[in-house]
Amino acid sequence: MSLINDPAALLYGSNLTPDEAKQLTAQLLSPCDDGELYLQFSASESFAFDDGRLKMADYSRDSGFGLRGVSGETTGFAHANDLSPAAIRRAGETLQLLDPVEAKLAASPPRTNQHLYTEDSPLDLVPFAEKVALLEKIDAVARAKDPRVAQVTASLSASWSVVEIVRADGFTARDIRPLVRLNIGIVAEQNGRRERGSFGMGGRYLYDRLFDEAQWMRGIDDAVRQAMVNLESVDAPAGETTVLLGPGWPGVLLHEAVGHGLEGDFNRKGTSAFSGRIGERVAAPGVTVVDDGSIRDRRGSLSIDDEGTPTEETVLIEDGILKGYMQDRLNARLMGVKPTGNGRRESYEHAPMPRMTNTFMRGGNDDPEELMSRVDDGIYATSFGGGQVDIVSGKFVFACTEAYKVEKGKIAAPIKGATLIGDGPTVLTRVSGIGNDMALDEGIGVCGKAGQSVPAGVGQPTLLIDGLTVGGTA
Repeated sequence: MSLINDPAALLYGSNLTPDEAKQLTAQLLSPCDDGELYLQFSASESFAFDDGRLKMADYSRDSGFGLRGVSGETTGFAHANDLSPAAIRRAGETLQLLDPVEAKLAASPPRTNQHLYTEDSPLDLVPFAEKVALLEKIDAVARAKDPRVAQVTASLSASWSVVEIVRADGFTARDIRPLVRLNIGIVAEQNGRRERGSFGMGGRYLYDRLFDEAQWMRGIDDAVRQAMVNLESVDAPAGETTVLLGPGWPGVLLHEAVGHGLEGDFNRKGTSAFSGRIGERVAAPGVTVVDDGSIRDRRGSLSIDDEGTPTEETVLIEDGILKGYMQDRLNARLMGVKPTGNGRRESYEHAPMPRMTNTFMRGGNDDPEELMSRVDDGIYATSFGGGQVDIVSGKFVFACTEAYKVEKGKIAAPIKGATLIGDGPTVLTRVSGIGNDMALDEGIGVCGKAGQSVPAGVGQPTLLIDGLTVGGTA
């Protein structure tokens, strides 16, 4: 039986009805000026292939509710995986600790008919044997690509989630969310030296795209190519230098170093480097940064956020001028602005907060090759791994997983051990070239904040940055 046959039955189970959920929400949230009952059912699976064999196959289901009440600036929240009226009433006892408000109940979100992805479940449509067979093929093809390939790892994962937001005024909104992902990792060995390459892709669609031979073959080629490039890499130079960032995934640096600082809660509390700077120049002319959760099929997209607000395109920085922040309902109300559809939570076990969806810099007018020709002595970074960011200051350290030394406008050699060091607000002012090749990432981003992880998208065009500190090994 397909999961999609009756999503309401999966959400409510056998002990709770939609009418009971509405009645309980109205009763329990009556002393509050905002809040919701958040119901969720989720199913997920994952497969990992390593050392020529299937190492892990996991399948899980979960369901539960989160009850949130908001009184002024104070939030009460409780959750349980017991979907019953009694459990919801017990959760409501938490809200008795809130001070009652005399304010009118906050208006419900606007309705929307947007559907940004299929409601079908990827878990049902491909047999187990075919999923394992795909990973076996990836392993065999990757090993045959080059005799230096010493190890191959491949993983496939999918989830399917149904959520429903129930508000005290009877408003309800439901969303059905698929998500898939494929990852390929390569270790290449030559003369005792081992280096890595990787590729990942995914989004809010079904497995059929990942099973398209052209797509997974492209992934193998890219992962093997990166590993071979890194086998030839030399020690990275250190010091302040010109940096050229490639399009697409390098937008993760923008996401971390700048994006979190543009979320409403940090700015309301005055803890962001961008607090109180609406209308000011915060970036070089031509720099426009957008968060858009309404892009079809993208990993970070949502038809509605986790408070029921429709997602939208939110211009954060336009031509270098700060225009606004990403908002959930609580921070928007307290700051006197409208929600932007950025209230997100990891699951029913968590309260929502302002989070990014798909955050990217729009393209400019520069030819990427011309931007490269401007680099007399610097580096060209096309892929990043782990990084650390201080949200208050925007200071970051990011490790490059694929980067090159550039001399007199030409790539001289691949480099290893390079890290980019700086702070987001300063980096934005040092952008001196914006390529016409804006690209979104392949669909692998995971964003962490306050202990919660959510899928997110990033992107950017080729960017020329004058003066960024590079930590190296040379």
